[in-house]
Amino acid sequence: MRTILIENKLSLKTYQHLFFDLDHTLWDYDRNVHESLSELHDVYQLINCGIESPEKFIQSFYNVNFKLWALYDVGKIDKDSLRENRFKLVFENAGADPNLVPKLMEEDFMHRTSSKPHVLPYTFEILDYLQPNYGLHIISNGFNESQAKKMMASGLTPYFDLVITSETTGHKKPDPRIFQYALDKLRIKNTDTIMIGDNPNSDILGAIRANIDNVYFDPHQKGIEHQPTYTIRHLKELENLL
Repeated sequence: MRTILIENKLSLKTYQHLFFDLDHTLWDYDRNVHESLSELHDVYQLINCGIESPEKFIQSFYNVNFKLWALYDVGKIDKDSLRENRFKLVFENAGADPNLVPKLMEEDFMHRTSSKPHVLPYTFEILDYLQPNYGLHIISNGFNESQAKKMMASGLTPYFDLVITSETTGHKKPDPRIFQYALDKLRIKNTDTIMIGDNPNSDILGAIRANIDNVYFDPHQKGIEHQPTYTIRHLKELENLL
C-alpha cells in the first residue's frame, strides 16, 4: 500500500487495490489481432474469396468489430450475435460474399488470438513494481474463456487476484454495478481503489459513475471528453502516481 498526493488537493489519498482493464491496456490487442487475421487470410486462402490481401481483411475487421463491440457494450446485441455475424459482416465490408465465410473461422480466430502472448510496453515492469504493494485485479467487458486464455498465454495470470468480466456479473462497463460487484467481492470501499484503462467510456466514465478514481491510459493522445483523475501516455508513468 502506498500513499499519494492527488493533484490539486490538500489531503492524502490511500489506495489498497488497483483495477486494470485488459485489452488495449495491458494485453496488446492490436498486435495479437493483426497476427491472427494475417494467419487466417493465409490458412483459408481468402484471396480466392475476393479479399486480395491481409491488410484489406484486417481493415475490414476493424471497420466491423468496433461497431459490434459498441453495440454489445450498450446491450443491443449479445455474445452469440456478435460471434455469429462478425465475419459475415467483415466479408461484406471487404466486398466478398458472406456465404463464403469458412465455418470454423470465428472459432479459429478466437483460439488464435486468445493464444497470442504480446503485451503493451512496460506491462511487466509496472506490474512487478505494483504487485508488492497493492492487490491487482482485472475488470473487463470481454468474455470469460477468451480473457482467461489471453492472461495465461501472455503470462499475466500470476499478477492478478480477481478477474471480473461482464459475462460473470451480467453488467458491462460503464455500468457502475460491475465496479460495485468487484468492490463487494473484495470487501473494500470505492475510495480504496483506482481504475486504470484505455477506454474513455467503459473504463473512465464507468469509474466516474462508480465514484472511483481513475487513470486514463492514452498512448495515442486521442483525448477524452470526461475528466479523468489522471492521464498517462505509457504504463511506466504509473510509477509517478502509485
